[in-house]
Amino acid sequence: MSLADTLDQLKELDFNDLDFERIGTWPIAGRIFIWIMVFILILVGAYFFKVKDLNASLNREIAKETQLRTTFNNRAYEAANLDAYRNQMMEMEEAFGALLSQLPKDSEVPGLLEDITERGNAAGLEIKGIDLQEEVIKEFYVELPISINVVGGYHQLGSFVSGVASLPRIVTLHNYSIDKNDRGALLEMKILAKTYRYKPQE
Repeated sequence: MSLADTLDQLKELDFNDLDFERIGTWPIAGRIFIWIMVFILILVGAYFFKVKDLNASLNREIAKETQLRTTFNNRAYEAANLDAYRNQMMEMEEAFGALLSQLPKDSEVPGLLEDITERGNAAGLEIKGIDLQEEVIKEFYVELPISINVVGGYHQLGSFVSGVASLPRIVTLHNYSIDKNDRGALLEMKILAKTYRYKPQE
């Protein structure tokens, strides 16, 4: 039987007249059609139950390979620049140590108060009070506030502020107020100086 005859039989086939319990008696065209349909169903089932899972697994492996390549490139870059990182770390440790040396230790606070007093005397000011306030504990450091009250001329106050700012220890100045003093042209300045102490981490 030629292919053309089979196609003609398939066109003339009425599936309503076929008995699925007696497939063996069907015309050859009907049996070929059923075989084709079964084959297609097998292919579709194989795709959904096997090939689809394989594709998903392949995509996961491709993504993992990309991630590993990125990690490898980053590690290779770090390894190639390891000496530079070590030198940078040493420089940072030296800079950190230099900064720490500018922060007074507990035993050096009285000396810092004396330095501030000397700057006031050198500027020709009358020092009414230099008082250490209660410590303020922050996350990484401790603030040591110092309340300063001095009397003098405008230029003397400027010289004093400049002298305090140039101390070898880190001292910052905050919340200043300048008012006329009872004694004529003199000015009275109240200012809050802050120095800092490193707080070792637990």
